[in-house]
Amino acid sequence: MRTEEIVVDEREDSNAATADAHEASARLNKPLAPVRLGDLEVRTPVVLSPMAGVTNWPFRVICEEYGPDGLYVAEMVTARALVEKNPKALRLCRFAPTEKIRSLQLYGVNPAIMEQAARFLVDNDMVDHLDLNFGCPVPKVTRRGGGSALPWKTDLFSEVIERVVRACAPANVPVTAKIRVGIDHDHETFIEAAHIAQEEGCAAVTLHARTTAEYYGGHSDWSRIGELVETLDIPVFGNGDIWGAEDAIAMVNETGCAGVAVGRGCQGRPWIFANIKNAFAGSDARVNPTLGEVGQIILRHAQLLTEFYDGDETMAVHDLRKHVAWYLKGFPVGGSTRRAFMECESLEDVREQVDALDPNVEYPERVADKPRGRVRFAKKVHLPYGWLDSRTTTHEERERLFGDDPMDASY
Repeated sequence: MRTEEIVVDEREDSNAATADAHEASARLNKPLAPVRLGDLEVRTPVVLSPMAGVTNWPFRVICEEYGPDGLYVAEMVTARALVEKNPKALRLCRFAPTEKIRSLQLYGVNPAIMEQAARFLVDNDMVDHLDLNFGCPVPKVTRRGGGSALPWKTDLFSEVIERVVRACAPANVPVTAKIRVGIDHDHETFIEAAHIAQEEGCAAVTLHARTTAEYYGGHSDWSRIGELVETLDIPVFGNGDIWGAEDAIAMVNETGCAGVAVGRGCQGRPWIFANIKNAFAGSDARVNPTLGEVGQIILRHAQLLTEFYDGDETMAVHDLRKHVAWYLKGFPVGGSTRRAFMECESLEDVREQVDALDPNVEYPERVADKPRGRVRFAKKVHLPYGWLDSRTTTHEERERLFGDDPMDASY
């Protein structure tokens, strides 16, 4: 498929002026009400954002044990993979018995396949809530017209939501949508897209307050979340740069959003949900674990991942590696310790490395509530060829988009 690219310059924080505003009071201006999504009630409106390769059920369980009665969303699953009963996709659809709300994110560009996938999930009683991914900025998704590229095509966007909502309605499974501000600031779509989502039956919208072109760089523009709150009747969850409890408080106070969605801010620090829970309740209590306590979290994470991989310890500890890098960020453990964790091949290996940590080292203040994960700007936005020529799809575009897509069925 031919593609076109939007080229953007790498630049410094585009919203640096707003950063100081996030040093707001650590108290809510007014108490947050529970958010209703159909028959579901999210008692404390805090969302664990779905992240590919991160938010499988072991990590969700750890976050939920720390956090409030929020919404902990499983990582994105492609619709075609579900329809084709791909084993990896089915693994990602598993939920732990302790999870209160079985929440899953679905991705796809073909409305018919999205509807089939939603029906499969509903007919087999696999979910309580379904989120639709219209926010992913990565090239392998946007070059297929998916993720944050899709809202530009209003006909396709509307049809995807309408079909999924219709498939979920008989089981009273609420549908929500995750969107971005737009492809870039010359091609903003968030207001129109959110209204379409509302009209087609979505129970809520989450806005990541960046464009596709901004990727994860700079600081998200929270004012856009406020704009959306003012214009919608359904709840709006704000997303982008929630690195600590004070950020969550500031976002709610500044924008009036119904709740917050936490993505990269919880990588390696699932206790952020405890801190947000406390902050929303008006408490100053914060969790800042010692290295020994973090080590026990690492070990528990490894044990849960072993269950996730049906007893395969090697797969589990390999999956754990990225998490270990996040868990140990800022601690003075040295390169040899980090390498030793990366070389683990079994639970016993992980246990040995955890036991070797100094349990009394305090959590490093210099990384507490600080950004982590990807922060760069995208250099290019990859889109299907001619994507920006029209706000609706042609027959030829649909044929190209809906053809065989090995990536779509891979997970």
